[in-house]
Amino acid sequence: MFGAQARFPADSVTIRGASRQFIRVGDTGSRTKFNFCPTCGATVHFMTEGREDRIAIPVGAFAEPTFPGPTVSVYEERMHSWVQMPKEIEHLE
Repeated sequence: MFGAQARFPADSVTIRGASRQFIRVGDTGSRTKFNFCPTCGATVHFMTEGREDRIAIPVGAFAEPTFPGPTVSVYEERMHSWVQMPKEIEHLE
């Protein structure tokens, strides 16, 4: 799966409102808890097992055209061919 997300320390994020949860098991067996809007189905935040200290929010959930660009890239082999990651960021495999 390819996506753009912003990750924040869990203790700096306040979650409000209703959501429904789906747990997805990744390639390595780790479990990620995805929280969806019960009305429209959009992912609003998620947390990966073993990294409960971080909350990830899809970048598309921010209505901010000046939202900062990425600093780290992972799973680049899964991104769409038209996506271009900045060369100066950290690229993890």
